[in-house]
Amino acid sequence: MTEEDEKRLHRRRFYKAEQEVGFAESHVTGTPQTLSPSYKLAFTDTDFLLREELRPVRFQLELLKTEMLMEEARIGSTLVCYGSARIPEAAEADALIANAPPERRTVAESLAAKSKYYEIARELAGIASQAAIVEKGMRQFVVCSGGGPSIMEAANRGAAEAGAETIGLNIVLPHEQAPNLYVTPRLAFQFHYFALRKMHFLLRARAVAVFPGGYGTFDEFFELLCLIQTGKMKPIPILLYGKEFWSRVVNFEALAEEGVINHEDLKLISWVETAEEGWDVIRNFYDLD
Repeated sequence: MTEEDEKRLHRRRFYKAEQEVGFAESHVTGTPQTLSPSYKLAFTDTDFLLREELRPVRFQLELLKTEMLMEEARIGSTLVCYGSARIPEAAEADALIANAPPERRTVAESLAAKSKYYEIARELAGIASQAAIVEKGMRQFVVCSGGGPSIMEAANRGAAEAGAETIGLNIVLPHEQAPNLYVTPRLAFQFHYFALRKMHFLLRARAVAVFPGGYGTFDEFFELLCLIQTGKMKPIPILLYGKEFWSRVVNFEALAEEGVINHEDLKLISWVETAEEGWDVIRNFYDLD
């Protein structure tokens, strides 16, 4: 770089952070002072960042990293898919039953019977991805899941098969958990905080498809209902798949009859059973061609 270049008005007057890191590392001379943890730059000191007092900073970083990378990827809105991590795809349903111990056979048969929802989630994601809607340079209805297996995998798979990028919001758990192979690598995110993960599920959500699932699905689904019911979030289509399942495990009508919710609150849910029905609800809600 010439001296004339350095004198240009647009040139930075301060070094970038990564340059400063290089300078700092070159200044470690092996003395007790330069080897002390206190001498590390704060933002390169992992032990410092993991201290209890730094939780607010970690919250901010976890919110900001995903937000910045989503923006850079030109993702304007998402179609979020919630659902079980245990329901097999149809091709694996028979094996699940055959390999189940006798005391678990009934459970295995129940899960295998729900394999149709894997295919529906896959198909819905494909339809949304093939629509390839772009508005003001931002991609709309990009398929987003929790990044794991089963229904989450199906959603990412349907999008990937349509040639579209697709998002996975994974969470660190005590047992092994990794992104399914259909998540677009640059859109594979990992969270420590459930709260921040759930926030990112809904920040860009313009529709949410909820399939049969357990505690995790209930948590995400009912938080969404609560946010819209209380006016903290504007209404969006909530596609609820599997009326037979949901009506058995949750008596929505009884909630209204008991007076703890209004009958109007039941209209927040759109009961659907096919991918086409779900996409029609979204199209009608947003007046899409």
